[in-house]
Amino acid sequence: MSLFTTEITSDKLSSDNPLHHRLLSAYKYAEKYISGDVLELGCGEGRGIDTILKRSKSYIAIDKISVMTEKLSKKYPNGKFISSSFPPISDIEDNSFDTILSFQVIEHVKNDKLFMKEIYRTLKPGGIALLSTPNINMTLTRNPWHIREYTSNQLKKLASISFKKIMMKGISGNEKVMEYYYDNKRSVSKFKRVDVLNLEKHLPNFLYKIPYEILNRVNRKKLESNNSSLVSSISTDDYFLCKDSPENLDLFLILEK
Repeated sequence: MSLFTTEITSDKLSSDNPLHHRLLSAYKYAEKYISGDVLELGCGEGRGIDTILKRSKSYIAIDKISVMTEKLSKKYPNGKFISSSFPPISDIEDNSFDTILSFQVIEHVKNDKLFMKEIYRTLKPGGIALLSTPNINMTLTRNPWHIREYTSNQLKKLASISFKKIMMKGISGNEKVMEYYYDNKRSVSKFKRVDVLNLEKHLPNFLYKIPYEILNRVNRKKLESNNSSLVSSISTDDYFLCKDSPENLDLFLILEK
């Protein structure tokens, strides 16, 4: 697909490889929970659809980027793809889905309380919802594409508004993954040192997106140039689902209605 911003991590760009597999790992560990009628909120480029279709009876995906939903509908004619913003989740009846997935989405949603309530509303009794989002404790710099990020306790508190059955896990990585993470951390720190005007903190999001996008892409290319064997070798198998910890890269929330 053609929307290769650093916020829409691509499987087509070699410098994005570690992050692509980090995102793909959520689908790997979600697979055992997927069954019946499935809704995905924020399908993006569709990196997890093959996994979902193997386990589902039906599949509906909603994403606000119409160019993506149009391309995915041609690639996956057995799925239904809707171009729409959320919340609310329009034209979906109560108690419609056995499984709801939403990976790396809630940090972009302005009304996260309504988002969580809508997930509960559209989930069948006994159904499972799975969400992932960056762990703010491991975030290296402000992301202007994100409205907010969460600690584990903050996300559990949000979920408890609607859900009673809540399990928090996390996605972390092995030595290769963490080597890349700390290389990235050192590189980002160097960029921050030259930000003498502290633009990261003071620029509004709509302005900060431009330098963020440029510097993030430059940084990923630099990391690849410095250690191409590491960047290219990281795969989904290098990430793992583990118990809740402030050192996990991503939060992985499991909810049951």
